[in-house]
Amino acid sequence: MDENTHNDEETKIYETFESMGLNENILRGIYSYGFELPSVIQKSGIVPIMDKRDCITQSQSGTGKTATFSIGNLQLIDEKIGQPQSIIIAPTRELASQIFDVITNLAKFTNINIVKCVGGENVRDSINELNNPKNPTHIIVGTPGRITDFIKKNYIKTNQLKILTLDEADECLSNGFKEQIYDIFQKMPEEIQVVLFSATIPNDMLELTKKFMRNPKRILVKNEQLTLEGIQQYYINCEDKRWKFDTLCDIYELVSVSQCIIYCNTKNQLDWLQKSLSQKNFMVSCIHGDLPTIERNKIMKSFRSGESRILISTDLLSRGIDVQQVSLVINYDLPTQFENYIHRIGRSGRYGRKGVSINLCTKYDINKINEIERFYHTQIPALPEDFNKLL
Repeated sequence: MDENTHNDEETKIYETFESMGLNENILRGIYSYGFELPSVIQKSGIVPIMDKRDCITQSQSGTGKTATFSIGNLQLIDEKIGQPQSIIIAPTRELASQIFDVITNLAKFTNINIVKCVGGENVRDSINELNNPKNPTHIIVGTPGRITDFIKKNYIKTNQLKILTLDEADECLSNGFKEQIYDIFQKMPEEIQVVLFSATIPNDMLELTKKFMRNPKRILVKNEQLTLEGIQQYYINCEDKRWKFDTLCDIYELVSVSQCIIYCNTKNQLDWLQKSLSQKNFMVSCIHGDLPTIERNKIMKSFRSGESRILISTDLLSRGIDVQQVSLVINYDLPTQFENYIHRIGRSGRYGRKGVSINLCTKYDINKINEIERFYHTQIPALPEDFNKLL
């Protein structure tokens, strides 16, 4: 570990939200949102942000991390300064929209104004909202491309910025967005506080952070702690790829599942699966990166409301989307990157709820299951005969 980073052993634990010294109106927002006691990551992760520390926080999906950095950010805002003081960046529009919803709810008893700037939404509307003199912007939540563009064109003023937060930082700092994130850093005030959140923190990302973070506090979870406690993981050996579909239909005949997400690795596989399930009269919707924003939002809305019971997705959705009712995640294809496994199965069993994930394998995938077990120090047994009792 780098000698100028603080180890997580020094991290103070706060058992209640009251003990954190939060502003009264933010506390009201926390309780009205339905939080009673802080989750593990909230106990240790909120106060270092409030203390203006640079932070690298590793915490898997479903543990309350969005609220952790949202509460920390809200506490730092001076409502009397009518300019942006915080930018929160997420790699996908869906995740940015979800963060926007959470932080807006938490801020509802304050006068803090939060604006969303994401790709695919009307540019003129966003600019007007950012520069509304009657309702000045304090916090901006957005995606890397739109934020970079708005900073370059001076639609986002940076001189009063105090804190920059990257959620799913491993993705934000990956090759797809790295240059945009670097461009954003170039335009930040010298003293900006930097906060990174991610379920996985690869070594090359830690190398990168040395360039733009000062003495960061590290709150890290080891790989073996990453698999969510409440999720039972299983695999089914279908032998051949051709038998996966029949196996999937068998699962559905045996259990009544309120809602389920099925992951595929490619858009072609996803299209084929949607068509095949629809022909068998399953209510199916699917979502992937090529769909326009309006369409994606519509699909998520219908899935959240329970109109569609099965959502088929590529890895676009494996990060950060919280659908309360999902109790089953099926990996139709095993993820190509191990890091994505935790993001996918984290859709079920959110924050203390129970969930089941089932991996459909061919005989060629069994080795991969063993590697995932080793990587996360977890057990993924074969699905038992009486598995309908699990759900």
